[in-house]
Amino acid sequence: MTSDAHDDAHPGTPPGTPPDPHPDAADQEHGLRARWQRTVIDAGADPDRDPAPYADRLLAAWAEPQREYHTTAHLADVLARIDVLAEHAEDLAAVRLAAWFHDAVYRPDRSENEERSAALAERALPELGIGDARTAETARLVRLTVTHDPAPGDTDGEVLCDADLAVLAGSPQAYAAYAAAVRAEYGFVPDEAFRAGRAAVLRQLLDLPRLFRTPYGTAHWEAPARANLAAELAELSSHT
Repeated sequence: MTSDAHDDAHPGTPPGTPPDPHPDAADQEHGLRARWQRTVIDAGADPDRDPAPYADRLLAAWAEPQREYHTTAHLADVLARIDVLAEHAEDLAAVRLAAWFHDAVYRPDRSENEERSAALAERALPELGIGDARTAETARLVRLTVTHDPAPGDTDGEVLCDADLAVLAGSPQAYAAYAAAVRAEYGFVPDEAFRAGRAAVLRQLLDLPRLFRTPYGTAHWEAPARANLAAELAELSSHT
């Protein structure tokens, strides 16, 4: 079982944190389409290429019926958190593109989601006229979400991974909603097996020296995330 820790409600209450609740679906989709348009322009797309069909396909993928957590709401949240962390990134356009693609392929019963999502970016971005270097950086960042372990100095990786993991720092209620959505995505896994796998993931996360790598993430998200993880682990352990 993958951690799917990357994954969303709204982390804590620091300045710049996206508000809760989410906007309605129509407003959210409109906002995401506008963001996609700006992102591909900033990334250097060919102005003669229409980015709208790519937004159509990506948003359709993010709205597939097997998704409970990895939805357009998660995409919107990650993009909003990248805004908070933007000054830390070196290639902000690539980070934002990676957010769009990082869970574009998602099947909870498969292990190759990140690889397939990266390959999708490698096909789509050149079609939009985005250069080889930025395409490669986007795909690298998508693949990094397998481990959420950027190398020292990888500021783009730090921004994407922190934005993706910030769900762990939500309010207790928001974190509970996130955990319930992850459980729903793994509804095909029996309760005992899920609890064992999820507990192992939580222990691995708690054993990490740092969950967040950006200065903002360290200051605002590390402590509440660890409290939420510990509380979920205690709840799972109470059923054994």
